Amino acid sequence: MITLPQDKVIITVSVTGAMVTKAMTPAVPEQPDEIAQAAYECYNEGAAIVHIHARDRQGKPTGDPAVYGEIHEKIRARCDLILQDSTGGGANLSLEERVKCLEARPEMASLNMGTLLRVSGAYAGTTFSNSPSDIEAWARAMKEREIKPEMEVYSHSMFRDVQNLIDKNLIEKPFYINLVMGMKYQGAVEATPKYLMSLIDFAPAEAIINVSAVGAAQLPLTTMAMVLGCCIRVGLEDNIYYRKGELAKSNAQLVARSVRIARELGKEPATPEEARKILGLKPLKS
Repeated sequence: MITLPQDKVIITVSVTGAMVTKAMTPAVPEQPDEIAQAAYECYNEGAAIVHIHARDRQGKPTGDPAVYGEIHEKIRARCDLILQDSTGGGANLSLEERVKCLEARPEMASLNMGTLLRVSGAYAGTTFSNSPSDIEAWARAMKEREIKPEMEVYSHSMFRDVQNLIDKNLIEKPFYINLVMGMKYQGAVEATPKYLMSLIDFAPAEAIINVSAVGAAQLPLTTMAMVLGCCIRVGLEDNIYYRKGELAKSNAQLVARSVRIARELGKEPATPEEARKILGLKPLKS
């Protein structure tokens, strides 16, 4: 694993996600203006990357590149956050719909590294399908467009597909792996320190690691990740509470808390341009 500079942390904020609704928390942004404003507020608090899930006008996940493009434009009019789109989409989207967001040309995009089974909610019993052939095809599409994959790893077995992409030269160094922990899927691992340390042990030597943890585990595991020299992800996609029984007021509130903790650890949040250099992304055109 490549550790970040000792005095830096790269913070991603996932402002919306596929499953959180206004009924669960009014703070979740759904439409382009809301998402762009939430992203800008998080940028002001110290986020360097925004992980984007688009919604249609009814608030359902969409892979429509026009919607992603609108979100990109509205964010870029406000700030220089790194734009990272989701190819995970939502359970209502087909494989073809999920990957359409690449047409909007984000700087980064998620690349889920294996198939999982949904075990709760309206889509319980359905697969979150990510076959080796699809993973390879999507990695090729990202490489052609100079989009850096954010490889989402939910369990140890998914490192096999990470290594396959490395062996076939489908991804560029430094590799970027997001450890997604605590998801209620069959095939995912719990969000615990023991699992975090174990997953890091299996990470490729030339990979930068980001840590995402769901629910109450978000705060302790992202704090632990900062100590270990990893990047972190916070936001309402993964956790809608600030503390037990208290909904977070905004995505920015969660970012601000992580920045306070980082500073207590002697770290400053990387700016988007600093993060681009660390991650091997091109600088924004002036």
